[in-house]
Amino acid sequence: MGFAVQGYKGLRAFATTGRWNLRRFVETGGMPSSHAASVSALSTAVGLLHGFGSLLFGVTLYFSLIVMYDAAGLRRAAGRHAVILNRLIDEHFRHSEADTHRLMELLGHTPLEVLVGAVLGVASAFVWFRLLP
Repeated sequence: MGFAVQGYKGLRAFATTGRWNLRRFVETGGMPSSHAASVSALSTAVGLLHGFGSLLFGVTLYFSLIVMYDAAGLRRAAGRHAVILNRLIDEHFRHSEADTHRLMELLGHTPLEVLVGAVLGVASAFVWFRLLP
């Protein structure tokens, strides 16, 4: 599921700009969250296969919640810090060295991006199990 979401992000970037940005196929951040889609699909698949009351489902659900919390919390905060640091570098260091790289700003997700990714993951697991006997 994560690959499908990342593929969508890359194609959407091309549709928006008219240029291929191959980094968009592997970069983090953006709508929807591929991390949330992947882990929610995993948890749902485990629940469908082993039961939603099983220990394995509990473990995968816990893992999924940590990943989604991290995407919307810690990584998002790091992205906000990168925006501020890049702005400081642009404003206060007019002649920065040529080898200075800008920090990546699109790191985390908004809660909505995580929610949409999670819904896509759950839905894809149900569709997958509906199509396969």
